[in-house]
Amino acid sequence: MATQVFISCDTELSALLYQRGASGRANFDASITGRTTRGDFGIGWQMDRLEEHGLKGVFFVDPMPALVHGRQIVADIVGPILSRGHEVQLHIHTEWLDFATTNPFAPLSGHSIADFPVDAQKDILALARDLLVEGGAPKPIAFRAGNYGADGSTLRALAGLGIVWDTSLNPVYLGSECRISLPRETIHATPHCGVTELPVSTLYDRPGHLRPAQVCALSSREMSALLNHAAGTKQAHVMIVCHSFEMLSRDRQRPNRLVMDRYEALCAHVSQHAALESGEFSNVNSDVTGTATHLQPNLLRTGWRYVEQAWAQARYERS
Repeated sequence: MATQVFISCDTELSALLYQRGASGRANFDASITGRTTRGDFGIGWQMDRLEEHGLKGVFFVDPMPALVHGRQIVADIVGPILSRGHEVQLHIHTEWLDFATTNPFAPLSGHSIADFPVDAQKDILALARDLLVEGGAPKPIAFRAGNYGADGSTLRALAGLGIVWDTSLNPVYLGSECRISLPRETIHATPHCGVTELPVSTLYDRPGHLRPAQVCALSSREMSALLNHAAGTKQAHVMIVCHSFEMLSRDRQRPNRLVMDRYEALCAHVSQHAALESGEFSNVNSDVTGTATHLQPNLLRTGWRYVEQAWAQARYERS
């Protein structure tokens, strides 16, 4: 059976832009549409690339900005994704509770879902699920915490809500934001606290140092090597992360052509490799019998990324 590659996108408005005074529409344009004077490079651009290569994406949508900007903003995100045949699952940034006119959980507050008590976590997640469904999404079966900030209580709360997959485990963040009690070496989909944990994929970019499979974090050479390694060892899944605004410069004023090239190369590699296929939670391969080892470091491969990113910093991140 082919290795399923989940090309996932955390799809979210920016709390920082809100704090700087951006309107809901301006935030939507910068964070979701990816609008610049040179064109739009947000989730629409990503879906174009996926579809050119016959792939499906998984868009983890954060519905919490509805508490500030109204519920239509969630429908405006969800509708185009579903109409183009991609998958919508649940994401959450609890910072938005602090900005809401009426916070149903006040005086509780937290940067991440795991900052809240157990009972509050379930209620907050239920609210987020309901906001997502009211925006037109099917009931979610998968979840990723904003900031990867989940713990065992989060997973148990998800299970109680019928959300059976979690992908908040990013081994790079263990011991900081991510508080899920699984080993740093976890690669397989793993039953844990009532759900199945499908971790963000990682590789060793230097001895003892894990790097996440995020489009802006790995060069195309590293991503291709990771995918080839997963296919060669018959791993069941690879979980890749990007964000709705990831194709832009940090100030969201210009397209970042380096990251765009990486995304296009990723899509091409998955579509052209006979042992790789596009993954969705609605059709997950449950076979986890592969050898599941981490790709070991190659200093030339890693060094090329440093060179590439230094060039991109000078070219695309100028103010």
